[in-house]
Amino acid sequence: MKFEIEVEATPIEARQFLGLPDVTPLHDLWLAQMRELMTNGIQPADVERMMKSWTAGVPGLTENMERWQQLFWTAAGLGARPEEKKP
Repeated sequence: MKFEIEVEATPIEARQFLGLPDVTPLHDLWLAQMRELMTNGIQPADVERMMKSWTAGVPGLTENMERWQQLFWTAAGLGARPEEKKP
């Protein structure tokens, strides 16, 4: 036997009906952080933190991503060129 039920509900009503948590405060916080990044611009430190969080726990990947990031910032004129680095 097969039957279908169609329910018209907003996303908030559907979440409440299914017993899912209200993520509105988390969503508002995320939007505020994104708004701040767009207003102030993304800084090299922001990209570095993001890359480290994405690559944590993967052997060798962090070092490769750091090299890639350095190449990116050098190409953009925002980082030291490899030959300019001090030992």
